[in-house]
Amino acid sequence: MSERQLPTPEEKLTAAKRLSSLPPIVVICGSTRFMAEMNEADLRETKDGRIVVKPGCDMKSPHELWSDPVEAEALKVRLDALHRAKIRLADEVLVVGDYIGDSTRAEIGYARSLGKPVRFTHPEVDPDA
Repeated sequence: MSERQLPTPEEKLTAAKRLSSLPPIVVICGSTRFMAEMNEADLRETKDGRIVVKPGCDMKSPHELWSDPVEAEALKVRLDALHRAKIRLADEVLVVGDYIGDSTRAEIGYARSLGKPVRFTHPEVDPDA
């Protein structure tokens, strides 16, 4: 008799979202230089009935919260971890912009390692295309 495997946390999350009848959740990824395009993508995805999560801080724009370089570096580490959590939460990823930097490339790889579908506003920048 085979031993029954316990569900993974990801399987539990997927089941909970299904039982809750939640609409699909999409996480927007990309360079924060594309914040305006991310906001437009948010609008369109929301109109199409999806829950949208995206970067909440643009550290390329001046702000008192990241004016200290040491604190800014620590904040970036925390924000990167938070964004990976958003990717785990999401059902799919939408990459915005016509440029893929190292951080976005890592996010795409992470999403794909989790089996998340990845869409692109500019499919020609897909590193695996």
